[in-house]
Amino acid sequence: MASTLPLWILVITALALTAWRSRRYAFALANAPAAARFDRPMLRLQGVMVAIGMHRKMLRKPLSGVLHAIIFISFFVLFTATIDTFGSRLFPGFSLAPIGGETWIAALQDVFSVLMLVGVGLALYQRYVLRPARFDGSSGSDAAIIYVLIVLIVASLLLEAAARIAGGADGSWRPVASALAGLLDRAGIPAHQGEELFYWAHVGAILAFLVYIPGSKHRHMFLAAPNIYFRSLEPRGLAPAVPEAREAPGIDSLGQFDWKQQLDLLSCTECGRCQAVCPAYAAGLPLSPKLLITDMRDALAVGSSAAPLVGGVISEETLWACTTCRACMEACPVEIEHLPKIIDMRRHLVDEGRVGPGLQEALSNLTRLGNSMGKPSKMRARWTRELGFPVKDAREEPVDVLWFVGDYASYDPRVQEITRKVAELLTAAGVDFGILFDAERNSGNDVRRAGEEGLFETLAQSNIDEIKACSFNRIMTTDPHSLNALKNDYQHFGATFEVLHYTALLAELIAAGKLDLHVADGARVTYHDPCYLGRYNGGFDAPRELIRAAGYTLHDMPRCRENSFCCGAGGGRIWQGDDGVTERPSENRIREALGLGDVAYFVVACPKDKVMYTAAIDALGVADRLKAVDIAELLVPRTSQALEMPPVETS
Repeated sequence: MASTLPLWILVITALALTAWRSRRYAFALANAPAAARFDRPMLRLQGVMVAIGMHRKMLRKPLSGVLHAIIFISFFVLFTATIDTFGSRLFPGFSLAPIGGETWIAALQDVFSVLMLVGVGLALYQRYVLRPARFDGSSGSDAAIIYVLIVLIVASLLLEAAARIAGGADGSWRPVASALAGLLDRAGIPAHQGEELFYWAHVGAILAFLVYIPGSKHRHMFLAAPNIYFRSLEPRGLAPAVPEAREAPGIDSLGQFDWKQQLDLLSCTECGRCQAVCPAYAAGLPLSPKLLITDMRDALAVGSSAAPLVGGVISEETLWACTTCRACMEACPVEIEHLPKIIDMRRHLVDEGRVGPGLQEALSNLTRLGNSMGKPSKMRARWTRELGFPVKDAREEPVDVLWFVGDYASYDPRVQEITRKVAELLTAAGVDFGILFDAERNSGNDVRRAGEEGLFETLAQSNIDEIKACSFNRIMTTDPHSLNALKNDYQHFGATFEVLHYTALLAELIAAGKLDLHVADGARVTYHDPCYLGRYNGGFDAPRELIRAAGYTLHDMPRCRENSFCCGAGGGRIWQGDDGVTERPSENRIREALGLGDVAYFVVACPKDKVMYTAAIDALGVADRLKAVDIAELLVPRTSQALEMPPVETS
């Protein structure tokens, strides 16, 4: 066929241009450090099927999910037309007709051409009419070019089929193209010339799309599935270890990131879901998880001429703004791993001594005294003195439950009363428990995520040594941050413990009939899911079971469970100032609770949350309408006085 050679030339040229535009990214991935991401292939494949086939995360935003599903499915159906378009002329005699190319496949192409246009129309409506805030910072021009190319591909496909029908081809399986054939005829467009014109327009649009893709966020069409497949299968709470081959703890160049971390950068869709859930971004701090990724992606594109990574491409203020809440990773539909990158770049800053005064003071206290408050170790168990019973020293006698208390629960006066309350509940249930007294050190969870890997290792090893010297069956902690370190991060040292959050243990005791509670009158409360209990470790149900067992009615906030909004304390943020903050995340969260209108208690299950939300309620001046209480304060044994509810503003 006369057009075979020109088509071969066009295809080869387009493929060469695509390869040339992809060269920097391919070179970067090929030369990146190794990453162990090839284990458990069936589990990885299952994740791809759920994420892409079922659009699990995409459908959390219904309009976006539906329009993306329409475009996604239409793409695969219309790919049959692409195969036929190129195959029939590059390889004379090739045709899809024997398998239904002119019947059921033709009908599907007709229908899904219309659906593709509907999907693009919905996308245009969302981007240019609704204008979600999460698109701020995304490339509008890139999206517009892609929309235009898709419309050209689909329109030329339909018009080519219409021209064939106008020339006498059977149109019984193509109702849409048949209708267009009548329009072409009335417009006076000759059938044969029209077919050729629209054929080459179709070819040109497809090849232009192919060449454009390497420089577009729509690379995710080809990279999303691999990026999801190679996602981390480690426990969510396990921070990245420093590879033995790395000369320094942190990272200060893109080339130091392993190939999966670099693949993340290329897979970003700029959908802004991570940005929409980021507490730092909402607080006005200079961190957008989306822009963090796209800024590094753009730097990767220019190679060695880029500015220094830390303090150049990514500012120090951006890195220190992160609360490590993991909401960005939970929201990302293509499994981009933001936090490992932030932690590795923070490690570089700490190694260089580039930390703020608040964080520096906390790290100094932790180095000298094992806690961030700068309190003597001998004061760690002083809270036990006001109890009416002794607390066992787990270092000296066997216990069933070893209670790792944590810094805030041990030292902060605003939390010590809750710590005593937990001790009383355990005693009322007959639990044989003990603590480490002055041998306990900070778990190191936030130290590690602030980038001080060496100090984390020192704290962790000290705690591991003390814990292993004790005789116990399992560990309990009231602090989700400590829970995460003990359960996950300590695995890096070969220490595997059974660790429970106190809500899980108390729920277990109630279910076993060992703790009989006074039942409240069904008053409505709301509950805040702590990041390190819920999103990191799946502890969603036990706190809710306790609230119900205590006789309260739970009214969840719109952002709850996996979508909970961080208090703003994690990742070392509690040790830093509020410079640049327009609204504290804790105050944002209290406003959300107040919006429910009918709750008196803001229930928490984390010592830091008790501190943060009590302060937020005071700062907002709403103490007469809402009170932050720990779950333990709701649990009143029948022999004790029930908790009095504060008055609720009803206006």
